[in-house]
Amino acid sequence: MSNKDQYLVKTEPFYQAQGKEVVLYEAAYHAKLPVMVKGPTGCGKSRFVEYMAWKLQKPLITVACNEDMTASDLVGRYLLEANGTRWLDGPLTTAARIGAICYLDEIVEARQDTTVVIHPLTDHRRNLPLDKKGELIEAHPDFQLVISYNPGYQSLMKDLKQSTKQRFTAFDFDYPSPELETLILTQETGLAEGTAAKLVKIGQVGRNLKGHGLDEGISTRLLVYAAMLIKRGVDAGDACRMALVRPITDDADIRATLDHAIDTTFI
Repeated sequence: MSNKDQYLVKTEPFYQAQGKEVVLYEAAYHAKLPVMVKGPTGCGKSRFVEYMAWKLQKPLITVACNEDMTASDLVGRYLLEANGTRWLDGPLTTAARIGAICYLDEIVEARQDTTVVIHPLTDHRRNLPLDKKGELIEAHPDFQLVISYNPGYQSLMKDLKQSTKQRFTAFDFDYPSPELETLILTQETGLAEGTAAKLVKIGQVGRNLKGHGLDEGISTRLLVYAAMLIKRGVDAGDACRMALVRPITDDADIRATLDHAIDTTFI
């Protein structure tokens, strides 16, 4: 069995609440309810889950979901060894056994036939059948399942089934207010408040272009990247182009619009 301590979040992650999400999450955890966190890329979903695991002092096992992930990747599989076969628990099984928070990040990327395996853990049963092993795991009392996804990328091919969605309580996340986002940048990187506020202003310009040529706005994560480069002595304009513009678009017109915003902001 895995050692709980290796999954504990040892130091407090910086997280600034935007509303009642911390108190509400705690209530959901103690009521043994699964949680779904929805919001755009890089807005703080994963940081929030990490912070809550630290605050509750519970182990956290994170799985970055992808389209090639199989049910065995979550649950476990038999490994062939010199002396025969050995069962290896997957992250979901490990979390259920030790009483960890299992965080399935961007679950919408996983195939729907894979996500079905989480269903028994999200209702009154709170168990996980290991069909290949012939074992039924009763989830540890401290176990909780948390999933996240970006509703902006919903499509007929990539969306959660209603039968999955309706097993979860849910939070809607969005990018922080300009004042809060400025505070996040200064706390995360030590950047001066005035410069951080300018970065946030450019972020707002990018987000206003969402749906007008951009699939997704400039995330708080990318603003932190730009702030880190500036703190390392990189010219502000170069840092913004490298961290805020080039990663999100190849469209010449949108790049020109954002480059103009950078030039006028950092005159």
